[in-house]
Amino acid sequence: MDIFGGIFDVDKKQEQIASMEAKMSSQSFWDDQQTAQKIVTEMNHLKRAVSLMTTFHAKLDDLNALTELVEEEETEIDGEYSEELRNVADGLIAEIEELEIAAFLSGPHDGANAFLTIHSGAGGTESCDWAEMLYRMYSRWGERNGFSVEVQDMQQGEEAGLSRVTLLISGTNAYGYAKAERGVHRLVRISPFDSNKRRHTSFCSVDVVAEIVDDVDIEIKDEDLRVDTFRASGAGGQHINKTESAIRLTHIPSGIVVACQNQRSQHKNRATAMSMLKSRLFEKMEDEKRAEMDQFYGEKGEIGWGNQIRSYVFQPYQMVKDLRTGTDTSDIQGVMDGDINRFVHSWLRAGCPTSRNKDVSLDD
Repeated sequence: MDIFGGIFDVDKKQEQIASMEAKMSSQSFWDDQQTAQKIVTEMNHLKRAVSLMTTFHAKLDDLNALTELVEEEETEIDGEYSEELRNVADGLIAEIEELEIAAFLSGPHDGANAFLTIHSGAGGTESCDWAEMLYRMYSRWGERNGFSVEVQDMQQGEEAGLSRVTLLISGTNAYGYAKAERGVHRLVRISPFDSNKRRHTSFCSVDVVAEIVDDVDIEIKDEDLRVDTFRASGAGGQHINKTESAIRLTHIPSGIVVACQNQRSQHKNRATAMSMLKSRLFEKMEDEKRAEMDQFYGEKGEIGWGNQIRSYVFQPYQMVKDLRTGTDTSDIQGVMDGDINRFVHSWLRAGCPTSRNKDVSLDD
């Protein structure tokens, strides 16, 4: 019996996998490299989903067998079987929660990679330091969940921290999970930069868009682009800092600006920047269709930052609270070390609400 009521149709997915494998056996399959790679990627996602379900059902069968054994056994080892039964059941409950969350990732681009950009808000050094803390948090979160995290662009703050950083988070359903973090994040703490040890409030905006590669037709005209080259500002050896390999693209009609500097090759940086621009334009189009104009994409000063989604309070008490779902925890160290799945999962369970707290803006 499918305990998820057909959400994961294993038979249907196996049919799709068989169809894809039949296509791959064709001699002309790799003639179109891009199409072929998309099919291979989709097939791998399907195989992973099938593997999760078949493994889960196998464990469920084992649990049923163990349950029957405990019910029938009336010897001294009954306690040992009962303990094993509890451990197996606890493990399956955790897996059910993971499968339940995966069932919510049904959006057209939930399986894609994600570009996650952190912008520091008003507040100078305080907000730049907060941006660097969030950068570390999301890097750790990616590691915890088996994602690859790669810096695409990084702008240092004037005195400390980061003014802006863009990450490419790669892996199965990376965008589906990361999109829960889009919005304004507020930090309350005793400032390490204030000699009077006063409490400060800092804001950063997190923007998340799916990596759009080839499946969406978005025309970007040359005359609509302004291309600037500059030297990479981060670490990277002699070559990367002596040549103007970094690329900044400005889409004039929309005002969207993207940059990439992580590759030594200007050509590769331009290709990545174009992918980022295409992704942001697509997300903007989707927002317009949904009439949710609380998000725009562009350079700092042109962004409609929206309102806070989560508060991180370090003093006078310790609490991280998601204002959309009410989920909270006092384990601020765990959260800053990347343990944020409780917030991501609760947001997905709530049906990905798009409403925002309207009381606090980024510049408050």
